[in-house]
Amino acid sequence: MNFLAHIYLSGDNDLVKIGNFMADAIQGNKIDHFPPNVQKGILLHRAIDSHTDAHPIFRQGTKRLHKHYHHYSGVIMDMFYDHLLAKNWNRYCNMPLPQYAAAFYKSLDDNYDILAPRTQRMMVHLKKEDWLSKYATIEGISFILMQMDYRTKHKSGMTNAGVQLQEYYTEYEQEFFAFFEDMQKFVTDKKTELGI
Repeated sequence: MNFLAHIYLSGDNDLVKIGNFMADAIQGNKIDHFPPNVQKGILLHRAIDSHTDAHPIFRQGTKRLHKHYHHYSGVIMDMFYDHLLAKNWNRYCNMPLPQYAAAFYKSLDDNYDILAPRTQRMMVHLKKEDWLSKYATIEGISFILMQMDYRTKHKSGMTNAGVQLQEYYTEYEQEFFAFFEDMQKFVTDKKTELGI
């Protein structure tokens, strides 16, 4: 899953959210220079990624994409699932998505000094283009896929992935609901283990 799902699954602690959000920008196991709750967020992110990559429902979705996008299929599935979470946001959260996104952007600003350098650079675009709210529409997710394709120097072909999303929309959405229910249970247990 991508940014929105990782942030949402973190719960209410801003530092856990930040750690989970920026975990991909942190290499290796040397994370003890971050505040304890940021460290927990990083560990939670890694557990979520491992569980997602091995999950049979997620793997079923990537199979539909593999012939077009090869090893980028998992990244695209992460984006599809963030779109489906955003589209169905009211099913999972009482706070409207634009308000939730704005609160998270503020927490990034408030904690700027503890962010990884890569995260500091990326958050400018995230906030300016309001990626978290944009995930909710086909047009918005297509724009973000195009941006990500640009970052791969157009090697990924992700610009075109909206076609597959629309072609198999019903299947992806039903799979997402089942997957996310399982993921929430997994995260509840993991957060207890991590003391979150």
